[in-house]
Amino acid sequence: MQMRSERTREALIRATAELIADGRPADAGLVNICRRAGVSRGALYHHFSSTAALAAAVHEQARDRLEEIVDTAFSGAAADAPERFCLALTEALGTDTIVRAGMELAPDGSAGPPRLRDHLVSLLRDRVAAAYEASDRRHGAPPENLADLAVVVAAGIETLGRSDPAWWDVGTSRRLWALLSPLFLQVDGGHSRLP
Repeated sequence: MQMRSERTREALIRATAELIADGRPADAGLVNICRRAGVSRGALYHHFSSTAALAAAVHEQARDRLEEIVDTAFSGAAADAPERFCLALTEALGTDTIVRAGMELAPDGSAGPPRLRDHLVSLLRDRVAAAYEASDRRHGAPPENLADLAVVVAAGIETLGRSDPAWWDVGTSRRLWALLSPLFLQVDGGHSRLP
């Protein structure tokens, strides 16, 4: 019985994410969610107090996944962390409806600020700046310059992909980083450094 209940809960979250990811938060109304999930209104209200609470659960799952992407990207060399992050974000946006939907939502499940996108941009900027602050800056530009570049690329890919999903192709992100990295990185004896 509990397994069935958990499957119903996950079906509701997945249906809500699909409606938001493929449209907009307003598309995730009670009737549309129940129809997409194949459940009754009573089932929805058994698991969530409202559709906003259900959308908040989508936000929470997306936030957890995005924070894991950030942590993984920044667990290696600082010089490659922004690129690793953008590649992983691009893949997640292209394949994970929960991540794509969550970017549009605030913690309370609404479409208002602060959305997950805003949290991610702030988190990314802080992580890039901290990673480069800790590195050798004698040869480099201020770490906030690379942080701003990483934020612009990540936000641009996320936004542009909404009108043309080809932007969420990992190859697109790789091509962008191949063009932009030389502006900020130079190879010095096999070690990446800020110019």
